[in-house]
Amino acid sequence: MIRVLAYKREDAYIGFSVSGHAGFAEYGKDIVCASVTSAVQLTVNGICEILGQKADVTVKENEIALRLFQVNSEAEAFLKALFLHLDLLSQDYIGTIQLTDVEV
Repeated sequence: MIRVLAYKREDAYIGFSVSGHAGFAEYGKDIVCASVTSAVQLTVNGICEILGQKADVTVKENEIALRLFQVNSEAEAFLKALFLHLDLLSQDYIGTIQLTDVEV
């Protein structure tokens, strides 16, 4: 299962952590993993490269995390779009993605 932690501070999204595998299909053919990976990469690139926002981005084996250094409405819009997309995927592919809001 893919686990998504959506980090919030005072009702504003400030980052996320995504880890695990969907287990929907064999490695290299898992459309859920591919969808999540693509959405996460788009979000990180949109925030850091397009908006130019400073963020702490950590990439490890099987995990990626992003935390904004400061709350920004444009960056938060990217995060909200990511979480909406992942929530819709979790509804379409039951048991593959778990989303949790975490107050930090």
